[in-house]
Amino acid sequence: MPLALLVLAAGAFAIGSTEFLTNGLLSQLSAELGVSIPQAGLVTTAYAIGQMCGPLLALALLRMPTKRVLLVLLALFSVGNLLAALSPTFGFLLASRFATAWSHTAFFGVASVAASQLVPATRQASAIALVFSGLTLAMLLGMPLGTLVGQAWGWRAAFLIVTAISVASLAGIATLIPRDREFAPPSLRESLRPFARLRLWVALGATAIGFGGLFASFTFIEPLLTGVTGFASQDVIWLLGIYGAGLVVGNWAAGKAADRALVPTTITLLIALTLALLGLAWGAATPAAVIPLLFVLGACGFGLLTPLQTFVLRFAGSASPLVGTANTAALGAGITIGSLLGGIVLAASHSYSAVNLAAAGMTLIGLVVYVVAASTARPAAVSRGS
Repeated sequence: MPLALLVLAAGAFAIGSTEFLTNGLLSQLSAELGVSIPQAGLVTTAYAIGQMCGPLLALALLRMPTKRVLLVLLALFSVGNLLAALSPTFGFLLASRFATAWSHTAFFGVASVAASQLVPATRQASAIALVFSGLTLAMLLGMPLGTLVGQAWGWRAAFLIVTAISVASLAGIATLIPRDREFAPPSLRESLRPFARLRLWVALGATAIGFGGLFASFTFIEPLLTGVTGFASQDVIWLLGIYGAGLVVGNWAAGKAADRALVPTTITLLIALTLALLGLAWGAATPAAVIPLLFVLGACGFGLLTPLQTFVLRFAGSASPLVGTANTAALGAGITIGSLLGGIVLAASHSYSAVNLAAAGMTLIGLVVYVVAASTARPAAVSRGS
C-alpha cells in the first residue's frame, strides 16, 4: 500500500512540475515570444481552463479500470508537454497547455480516489495528502529546478525535462500499480447522481474561490519579486524553494489535522491565507517581510488541497472518480478566475499591491462560501474530523 501511494505521488510530481513551471519563466516567455507580462500570464490561465475540462475526459474513461485510466492520462500528459516544448508560436503554446491540462485534472481526481480506497476511512485525508505531496514536492524541487534549467538553456528545455519525468512516472505506474482484481464499471447514472445536489455545487464553489485567490497573486510572483521587492532574477530560484518548502510542510500538516478536524482546519487555512495575501499587498517592497510570507502562502494555499478534496468526497457521499475529478476541476476554475483577476487588476492599476488586495478579497469570499457549504452538510458527511 505505501509503495502504491508513492507511485501515485510520483505521477503527481511530474504533473505538478509542469503546472507551475511557467510561473518562474514568465519574463523569459514574455521576451522570447513577444508578448507582455499580463499576456504571458495567460499560459497559466490556459492550463487552468484545460483543468476545468478534465471531468469530460474522466467521463469518457469512466468505464475503464483505474490502472488503465492512469496510464492513458500520463501518456496524454507526456505528449502535451512535448508539444509545448516544440511550440513555434505563443498561440500554439497556449493550445498545448490547454490540452495537457485535461489529463492533469482527471489524474488527480482518479489518483486521490484510488488513494482513499487503499486505507481505512480514518486515514483518507493522510492518503490523499501523500498523493498531493508529489504536487508540493514539484513546487519545492520541480519548479525551482525548472526555472534554473529555463534560465540556463531556455524554457523549451524545461518542458523537455518534464516530459522525460512524466514518461518515467508512466513506466513506474505500469510496473508497480497492481491491476484491478475486480472491476465493475460504474453506471453513468450512479456516477452523475451526486451532481444533482445543490449542496455539492456550493462545496465545489468554495474550492474554486477559496483556492483561486492564491493564484490571483502567485501567477505574477516572479515579476513582483524582481520588480517590486528588488531581488535579482537568479534569486527567484531559491525564493521559489522557500515557497515550495511551505507547500510540503502545509500539505503534510493539513493532512494530519484534517483527519482530526476537517472543517476547522479548512477554515483556519482560509483565514491564514487571506491574512498572508494582505501582508504581501502591504509588505511587497520589504524583503524581510516577503521571505516568510512566501513560506506562509505556500503552506496555507496548498495546505487547502487535501482538506478541500476530502470534504467534497465526504460531502458528496461518493468515492466516484468523477466527483474527485470535479473538485480538481474546481481548483482549475479557481486558478483560471484568480489568474484572470490578477491580470485584469495589474493591467488596470499597474500595482502588485492592488493584485494582492484583490487576491485576499477573493479568498475571503471563498471562506464565506465554505462556511455556507459546511453548515448545509449532513452531519454524517463530515462527522469524521468535523
